[in-house]
Amino acid sequence: MRRFFITVLSILISFILQTTVFRALDFSGIVPNLMIIVTSSYAFMRGDKSGMVIGMFCGFLVDIFFGSYLGFYALIYMYIGFIIGKFNKIFFPENILLPLALIVSSDFLFGFICYVLLFMFRNKFDIGYYMINVIFPEAVYTALLAIVIYPVLIKINTSLEDVEQRSAKKFV
Repeated sequence: MRRFFITVLSILISFILQTTVFRALDFSGIVPNLMIIVTSSYAFMRGDKSGMVIGMFCGFLVDIFFGSYLGFYALIYMYIGFIIGKFNKIFFPENILLPLALIVSSDFLFGFICYVLLFMFRNKFDIGYYMINVIFPEAVYTALLAIVIYPVLIKINTSLEDVEQRSAKKFV
């Protein structure tokens, strides 16, 4: 139960920061995607099922407040959480390179899917402009923040696992 509340709290804090503080700290209209960082980090630490649930919850938050279609972003975040969760078998808390690469690739995938489904189907075929001015800068900005946020999420996850292991030992 504690893990659930802390996960929901971290998702809500990330959403609030993304929509308020980082909107004020944008660079040429580019805002880091904290929801991708949270979804990818938790999926990488906990596996594909948790990644899907957390991704769906993050996507629904984005859908409710900013989406044109309910479920569009939820579906994208859910798939990203599932794909990144498959890398859970090679999870090591000390390694930051692989999670950082997964976060950047998931942000790139998110931007590309949004381009294809929201712009390309409306006959806006300027993918080079969208890549250079939106997808790559957002991925870099997200990666820079992931260097700071991912270790915090790792510490939260390891402390929760320690508490769960201690309570399991008391129970047995």
